[in-house]
Amino acid sequence: MPSVGRNAGAHRASTPYVLFIDADIELDDPTLVRRAVELMERKGLHCVTTNIRCPRGTLLDRALYEGNNVMQSLSRLYRPFSTGMFMLFDRKQFELLGGFHEQAKFAEDYLLSQKVERSRFGIVRGRVITTNRRFQKMGHMRLVRLFLNTALHTWTESFFLRDHKYWEGQA
Repeated sequence: MPSVGRNAGAHRASTPYVLFIDADIELDDPTLVRRAVELMERKGLHCVTTNIRCPRGTLLDRALYEGNNVMQSLSRLYRPFSTGMFMLFDRKQFELLGGFHEQAKFAEDYLLSQKVERSRFGIVRGRVITTNRRFQKMGHMRLVRLFLNTALHTWTESFFLRDHKYWEGQA
């Protein structure tokens, strides 16, 4: 599972920050990482993320990712969340939070980001580019249901420890 590899990489890091990016992500803005670090330093943040764009996806794919961006922005008002598509952490805070839950079988990134205090979470302007492979593999309705269930079970850690067949058929 991704948690084990991500934690192992973070453990080896000697830098003050660790950046987690999903394998299918492209950074089309060469200033994004620098700006994320600057935002983190300027505001004393523990975790910074950005928005997601899917330019080669269908209209529905693009609309669902935009919906995710809106929900992520709104989450800062209550309990912020980030996806692993782009998560910049202060390494010491990452370690204090315990890193990614290695028994999580689903949404380990969301689960970890939920531990970050609202005042220590930020979203840097910009976007990373992703593919629509998740929608192609699982279908739009199944992913939307899973996203909504995740939001409803935010407080239930055991939800993330169950197999939701998210990784089934993923390459």
